[in-house]
Amino acid sequence: MRKQACKLIAIVMAFGLGLAACAAPPPEATPTPTETAAQPTPEPIETPTPTEAPQPSPTPAEVADASPTPIDPPSATPAVPFEPVVSLELITEGLTAPLAAVSPRDGSGRILVADQIGQVWIVTAEGERLEDPFLDLRDRMVTLNANYDERGLLGLALHPAYEDNGRLFVYYSAPLQAGGPVGWNHTSHLSEFSASPEDPNRADPDSERVIMRVDQPQSNHNGGQITFGPTGYLYVALGDGGSAHDLGMGHTENLGNGQDPSNLLGSILRIDVDGNEPYEIPSDNPFVGDENRLDEIYAYGLRNPFRMAFDTGGAQQLFAGDVGQNLWEEVNIIVSGGNYGWNIKEGTHCFDPGSPNNPPETCPDSGPRGNTLIDPIIEYPNANLPNGLGRSVIGGKVYRGTALPSFEGRYVFGDWSTDFQRGDGTLFIATPLSEEGELWPFEPLRIADRPNEQLNEFLLSFGQDADGELYVLTSESTGPSGSTGKIYRLVPADTAVE
Repeated sequence: MRKQACKLIAIVMAFGLGLAACAAPPPEATPTPTETAAQPTPEPIETPTPTEAPQPSPTPAEVADASPTPIDPPSATPAVPFEPVVSLELITEGLTAPLAAVSPRDGSGRILVADQIGQVWIVTAEGERLEDPFLDLRDRMVTLNANYDERGLLGLALHPAYEDNGRLFVYYSAPLQAGGPVGWNHTSHLSEFSASPEDPNRADPDSERVIMRVDQPQSNHNGGQITFGPTGYLYVALGDGGSAHDLGMGHTENLGNGQDPSNLLGSILRIDVDGNEPYEIPSDNPFVGDENRLDEIYAYGLRNPFRMAFDTGGAQQLFAGDVGQNLWEEVNIIVSGGNYGWNIKEGTHCFDPGSPNNPPETCPDSGPRGNTLIDPIIEYPNANLPNGLGRSVIGGKVYRGTALPSFEGRYVFGDWSTDFQRGDGTLFIATPLSEEGELWPFEPLRIADRPNEQLNEFLLSFGQDADGELYVLTSESTGPSGSTGKIYRLVPADTAVE
């Protein structure tokens, strides 16, 4: 069982955290279906007394492997003593809201960058952003709200054999498809494109193959991260459909989408895009043959898994940041068949959809279908709570580069901001524990070349190149507008080159 939240807060405060600060699309803390511009005014809350959730009952056989595999911690005697401080080297700027940065792993040193407004750009190894976009999807998407929006081009993934086949995949928000549920907001498209055979710096805009369409009841909680796993299958993160508390139109009554694996929302999917069209189901997906759960689902019980990534080394585990409702932000290790608790729990804490600011003292330790709820490996208080650290977690990456040797095997993540008025996103670094069932310790990652050692921008996402080095994607705007989007590389303190 995870440590008491009050103990966690004490640990975090001991690291020197004050009030610090998510979404861009920042997955908002307490949205409403029509909310698109300003930050919602949180209702007054009393600070709850954190209570430990009940001890879980034995895991059913159907999710017998659903406990995170312990990770070997970094060496106790690293070549370089660990200090949580970096510098940020500016790679490119002039973007709007960069949400993904991926490497084609073709030896070119290029990075492909997905901008929320619907464009994919190429940044060369020298840091030059090419004049023309690699791919432009703006005319296929919904019209975005400039002040704030959680829709747009949200995910980009390159096929593991991209160097040979030029196949790339995107996840974006299209207008509601014909025949979609009346009153629903839009339809998410998972599509494949091909790089132009004549120009490796351009995709063929006429090559689109729509692999999957998912109707979305509201504009928020879209998830949107897509990534290939170690065995070549494509993973797709979907939020619970939007609004708040997993209630309302388009949300399963008395259950919520998060706890209803008979629909795709609130889940992480796993599909095979190398088989028959539009896709095949891997034979070892956890719910294959279960008439009450969809074959595509790999894990569920999620609210808004906005960013996720596989560790490129170690046990190659899948990490996902799941944006909380009002009180707690979390990071999970995703396993086959896992149920991560939403909307029965928020983080390690019990949750009541009818009274979200007052967590019950007790709650079930298993879902409606009997499988044990899995707690996060990282949790921190939302800015609605005293000493809260931010509004929305931004899932990150495990460091596997060489520039920061003492970071090896540690998980770098962050939070979007403490509010919508001024970008003050925060970078964190967590150290894995070998003992299962304990929350990982984490601390702020100080930025040596910044005033007050803070990011001072909205944190949108993270990227990773072929060498395992990490990138930080930011903007100075709360919404998909303007040209303040930037990409930085994490480098040793005081070595950044502007």
